[in-house]
Amino acid sequence: MRAAVLRAHGTAPSYADHPDPVPGPGDVLVRITAAPVVPLDLLCASGTSYFGTRRLPYVPGVQGVGEVVAGGDLAVGTRVFVATSAGMADGDGAQAELCVVPASDVVALPRDDAPLDDVALAALGLSGVAAWQALGWRAGLRPGETVVVLGAGGAVGQAAIGAARVQGAGRVVAVCRPGDSAARAAAAGPDAVVETGDPEAGALADALRAELPGGADVVVDPVFGWVAEAALRVMAPGGRLVNLGGSASDLATFSSAGLRGSGLSLLGYTNNALSADQRAEALAAVARLAADGRIGVAHAARPLGEVEDVWRAHQEGRSGVRQVLEP
Repeated sequence: MRAAVLRAHGTAPSYADHPDPVPGPGDVLVRITAAPVVPLDLLCASGTSYFGTRRLPYVPGVQGVGEVVAGGDLAVGTRVFVATSAGMADGDGAQAELCVVPASDVVALPRDDAPLDDVALAALGLSGVAAWQALGWRAGLRPGETVVVLGAGGAVGQAAIGAARVQGAGRVVAVCRPGDSAARAAAAGPDAVVETGDPEAGALADALRAELPGGADVVVDPVFGWVAEAALRVMAPGGRLVNLGGSASDLATFSSAGLRGSGLSLLGYTNNALSADQRAEALAAVARLAADGRIGVAHAARPLGEVEDVWRAHQEGRSGVRQVLEP
């Protein structure tokens, strides 16, 4: 088969021949139709992730959409979403023509119930699941509460804007980098967009206070660092910050008095904590909402043969919208 093949950590994968995967007991063989390039793919391929280095060469791609070819209890041709451990454990992922996945990591998506096209679904994927579950399951968002979405120009942030709307948020404020238009164009749209500005000037906290004089009940945080510090200063009593990542920094400084005095909760979230049923239910929910235009992630389809260019664009910070590879 043809695939994106990573031969050295820290480099871009190349479009090359790779041995066809062979399913074992309990595996499903899937013909991939769309596979996004996500931050976790790049982190794992860098060789510097907390998962350690993996045996080379391997095919990246921690998620994708495709059709069942063989294996498992699903009929041949069933449309499915797959999650892989590529880069987190030895083995190949979804950025290829074919992929083998344990049956427990395959979610069936009947065509009549999931009209969203494969590229759009792949772009949303686990980012949509994370946004949906961080708000509802982890933060326990209640109708009418105010929500701040940090990193709102990214895939999780864009999805969180729509998810907050659907789950009944009273006001949604998006925080993004200067000039980032993705947050403004997100499905359902935020009530306000605040740019991060100068980290030393305290302008972000002031801007958030102006938009949310009563404070933020829930903060969705894929960035951490100084951006999360600013958001914490404007949270309402009993507010909850849910952290999903650290794209700005892995470290942040908080005031103990501020946390205790306002009864704030700092919560961590990872999709890895979900059961297979939780993940399947969340994916089905966000797919239906995306088909109705209520949640989504800006994306662009690219041929798998252009994987090296796509990968380098991500490494250099010029990828723009989420890139989805089509074998």
